[in-house]
Amino acid sequence: MIKIKIYGVETMIKFTKVEKQYSDGNKCLKDINLNIDKGEFVFLVGHSGAGKSSLLKLITREEKLTDGRIVVNNENITNIKNRSLHKYRRNIGIVFQDYRLIKEKTVYENVELALRVVGEKPKNIRPKVMEALERVGIAHKYKKYPDELSGGECQRVGIARALVNNPSIIIADECTGNLDMDNSISIMKLLDQINKKGITVIMATHNLELVREFPRRIVKIEGGKIIYDTKRCE
Repeated sequence: MIKIKIYGVETMIKFTKVEKQYSDGNKCLKDINLNIDKGEFVFLVGHSGAGKSSLLKLITREEKLTDGRIVVNNENITNIKNRSLHKYRRNIGIVFQDYRLIKEKTVYENVELALRVVGEKPKNIRPKVMEALERVGIAHKYKKYPDELSGGECQRVGIARALVNNPSIIIADECTGNLDMDNSISIMKLLDQINKKGITVIMATHNLELVREFPRRIVKIEGGKIIYDTKRCE
């Protein structure tokens, strides 16, 4: 008789009873329990101020939680020490709504900077930058400056910068918020391709048309609470 081992799906991010309250008394996240699997694509939806960005900032550790527990890639980051943050964040790529490109630097230099700040060996920098730019389809514009690019192209540079350190997680906070629908769909197709390579993608958005266009897991936050999760409805 042949024995078949069935392996469970690996959890990438786990929130357990997480609360976040600011010094002014505003509790922006309440009793958040959320599991995100390795390689999953998750939309975070909700109105402005619902708590989407606060949740993402807890993952990147831009914010500290008030109560509860967060485990990322088998590491408890609830009380992670500052000296360990640098290494932890190297595993996360962040894509911003406003691109956050340095106008005085070229496309190449903007992506290169992400490698230099983590101490990448000089001989590895050029091939890694060009590979990231190739992945997002903008390597031919590596000498251009941000002001010479369209919004969609700027966001591709932002995604290349997020990818260049080979992260296991991509955090995209309203990354299509400044783009028209055609460019938004183009960026979504790119993120979808990245996700198919095994990278976990978590995208906060208020663009429900985009969410309908790309059926993925949806987690809805309202008033700091998760009120809907398509995974729990399966």
